[in-house]
Amino acid sequence: MRSEEGCQLGRWWCPWLRSIITATPGRSALPGISKQDIREQIWDYMESQNLADFPRPVHHRIPNFKGSYLACQGIKDLDIFARTQEVKVDPDKPLEGVRLLALQSQKTLLVPTPRLRTGLFNKITPPPGASKDVLRKCATSQGVRNHSVPVGLDSRVLVDLVVVGSVAVSEKGWRIGKGEGYADLEYAMMVSMGAVSQGTPVVTIVHDCQVVDIPEALLEDHDLTVDYILTPTRVITTGCARPKPAGIIWSKISCEMMGRIPILRSLRSREKQAGKDVTLQDEHQHLPEPHSQHTAPPGTVRRPRDPPPQESGPVQAGDVPSNTVYVGNLPRDTRVSELKRALRGRGAAPLRLTWQGLQHRAFLHYQDPAAAQQAVSCLQGLHLGANTLSVALARQQTASDLVGSCAREPHPDHCPTI
Repeated sequence: MRSEEGCQLGRWWCPWLRSIITATPGRSALPGISKQDIREQIWDYMESQNLADFPRPVHHRIPNFKGSYLACQGIKDLDIFARTQEVKVDPDKPLEGVRLLALQSQKTLLVPTPRLRTGLFNKITPPPGASKDVLRKCATSQGVRNHSVPVGLDSRVLVDLVVVGSVAVSEKGWRIGKGEGYADLEYAMMVSMGAVSQGTPVVTIVHDCQVVDIPEALLEDHDLTVDYILTPTRVITTGCARPKPAGIIWSKISCEMMGRIPILRSLRSREKQAGKDVTLQDEHQHLPEPHSQHTAPPGTVRRPRDPPPQESGPVQAGDVPSNTVYVGNLPRDTRVSELKRALRGRGAAPLRLTWQGLQHRAFLHYQDPAAAQQAVSCLQGLHLGANTLSVALARQQTASDLVGSCAREPHPDHCPTI
């Protein structure tokens, strides 16, 4: 067993946090707990106990924890690492030690491109005769940018080992990420490319305090599970029998996500030609014409001066659609892009956003009431600047909350466009 100062808690870390996640060890989880609840408790605990390294705070990140390099060394204890040739390692800071070990072992290192903006992978190619110091730089995020070449869909890639970051993971192999879904999507895309199979092992590297009981009810069919967990004190073989994602589940992909991930569009085109059902999450809805003066397509922002939709009078609380979320107490200088980035960080990106910056609020429009309610849960406690945002279903706001400031504004366009 390995040990390091600050990691003495080991398996039975933080009993009060375990009690939040499970009523009693070995029993079922408390009702109503969500993935976001678990994330928040992990992040809060790591900050309060000073278990995190740069970058901080760890909230909305895959936490870089003290002892991450030590935990990464545990991969050398796995026989699968010695047998691998191509290793896919996420770009998260706590996985830097594994990226370095892969390079030092002369393995092919594949790192996903940030948020999949420019493709799926970058292959790291160190300079010939690179010293250990140079390899160490190649393992950093800056080194990945400076010493890599893109890997396209047509490249013959066969990944032998997948290493992902986590916010929380259970000894059964059930994993929770930071809420954006990129690790799950990357794996599904690799399946679609034929780069991985159900037998490809998946490893995650976390602090001991991130190993918690996770209710199975929280798992969905697109969630990636792990086969090994490395911490500063333990190497855990999960024996997870739950199937990993068998490919991209297009019904869970939104039009907004398609718009910002070009390689996803390419994969969808290929699978459509192959005769697969590639209907998107929100594609079945009746989408307005882009040129309509009263509507906007999903993923767009309606500015305050855009003509409002057809309305016969003041907005009444009962008229507000049940799939709409109110976000208030926005800082005076907040930009639309800042709010959208924060929403994505919580995994709550809407189909459409109505911006009312002069009134320090916005309205988020989701696919259905269930998605709106889930967004409200995910966005509780969200901060922008020094402000804690007010988040609720818009229908729960009173009529005066929704229209009270309209009388003070010179333009009726500033009334809620919902």
